[in-house]
Formats: sequence, structure tokens, C-alpha cells
Amino acid sequence: MAVAHGAPAPAAATRTLIAVFAFPVAEFLLRYGADCGFRANLLEPDRGRAAAARAQFPGVDITTSPDGADPGADVVVTDHHRPELGPVLRDLLAGKARWIGVMGNPRHPAPHIPALRGLGVAEDGIGLVHRPVGLNIGSRLPAEIAVVTLAGLIAGRNGRPGGFAFSGSGNSHARPRE
Repeated sequence: MAVAHGAPAPAAATRTLIAVFAFPVAEFLLRYGADCGFRANLLEPDRGRAAAARAQFPGVDITTSPDGADPGADVVVTDHHRPELGPVLRDLLAGKARWIGVMGNPRHPAPHIPALRGLGVAEDGIGLVHRPVGLNIGSRLPAEIAVVTLAGLIAGRNGRPGGFAFSGSGNSHARPRE
């Protein structure tokens, strides 16, 4: 309770959050992720974009290769239209990231699936990539998308399902007001 009232959080091992691609959502995801106890990293395989991102993402470790990524990392691909999507995901899957998700509207085809199939990734590997990511609240703005994505990652980190059901609260069926 003291932490919620402004006391410093106890020192704890932090989990790594890797945002893939310097995209508007990545800026909020990494900033808010660092505030939530994640080690914030940006994976931007395009060297020109990576160089430009250094000013946009101060204090964030930026790499151009998924090689050497923390094997326990939570990875969020923030742009599913990039041509590097398939190779980056293939390499991340080979590195045994803890969790990999790709942002995207579930009503549209998932471009990572044919990209990974075309690279020879097995179906069980493709199945490890989550899409959509975050809580389903209809978010549209980059900051909102980052918040709902982090909410899902924090729920997983804390062993919780997320959402509005709180065990033992006496109000486990509570729903937000409409």
C-alpha cells in the first residue's frame, strides 16, 4: 500500500521490454514501461532509423539486431507493415523470448503469419506469436495502445488474468460503468 502512496518500490528484478521498430506507439510503450519497472529496449533493424531514434528515445538501449536479446524478454512489435517483420520475428523466436506479441487489428489478416511461413518457421513457432496484444478497450491513440499493452504485460508478470475480476474483493463481477 505504501508504494501506491508514493513510497519507493522495493528493489526487485525487472523484466526486459523490447519494442520492435521506432514507431509512435514504441515511444509511449518504452517510457511507460520504464516507469512500470521494465528495462526498456528498442530493436530497430534499420540503421538509419536507429540512428534517428537515439534522439527520440533518450535513455533507451537501442539495437539493430535481435541477436543477444534477453531470453526472458517481453517483445512487442509496434508496426506490422515493415518488410523486416518476418526475419525479425524468426530471429526473436529462435532467441527464446518469454513473450512475443504483434500489434494489429484482429479483424485484419495477420501479416506475420505468411511472412514466417515463407521463412520456414514451423506452425508451433508461429503459434507463439500473440496478436492482438493488450486489453480490449477500443484504444486508438498511441499512448492508449501502450497503456493497454503494458496492462496485459503487467498482469502476466504478476500472474493475473487482467480485466475487471478481482478475486476476494467481494465484487468479482464488477463491470465498468457505461
